[in-house]
Amino acid sequence: MKPNHKGSATIFKNPALERLTHTHIAIPITIFLVIATGLLIYGFQYGFIDVLSAVGLFLAGWLMFSLVEYLAHRFIFHMETDTELKKNIQYTFHGNHHDYPKDKTRLAMPPIVSLFIASFFFFVFKLIFGTLVFGLVAGFLFGYALYLFVHYAVHAYAPPKNFLKTLWIHHSIHHYKDSERAYGVSSPLWDYILGTMPERKN
Repeated sequence: MKPNHKGSATIFKNPALERLTHTHIAIPITIFLVIATGLLIYGFQYGFIDVLSAVGLFLAGWLMFSLVEYLAHRFIFHMETDTELKKNIQYTFHGNHHDYPKDKTRLAMPPIVSLFIASFFFFVFKLIFGTLVFGLVAGFLFGYALYLFVHYAVHAYAPPKNFLKTLWIHHSIHHYKDSERAYGVSSPLWDYILGTMPERKN
């Protein structure tokens, strides 16, 4: 199916479930920025992190998110659809976005799903890193909020006339020229490192 710049995909026949698949972008962005701020405040208040460690952990968490973003987009959202089940899962999570890339209400996962995933990462990071989790997950969730903002802006607005235009071009290549390249949305870093940058014409 060629991308349709009007309308929205129907994912569930049940109207209540279908409604839950739509969300205003400001809701998840606000939720995750508030949680990230709360984690830092909690970490400072109880002495788990200081200013210097918070900066380092925050940046490390942000970097971790950028890798998770890339890997999820490449290997989960673009999984091989060799069975009917995989085909349905892939379309529900991401295929509908490629069919209707301008559907502004589906540029982020529903908040309840995002909160579940964020909670999962918090407990995994807590198990591995202990009290450092308050700085790491704050950076991780900030990275997610930034990703949501960039993804929304790229699809909803014309590219700016500055260095950020690179992100618009990068993601447009993924949607309209080669869906097997340019997986990074908030940054092309891992496309450079892992060899999925779009090929340049001589």
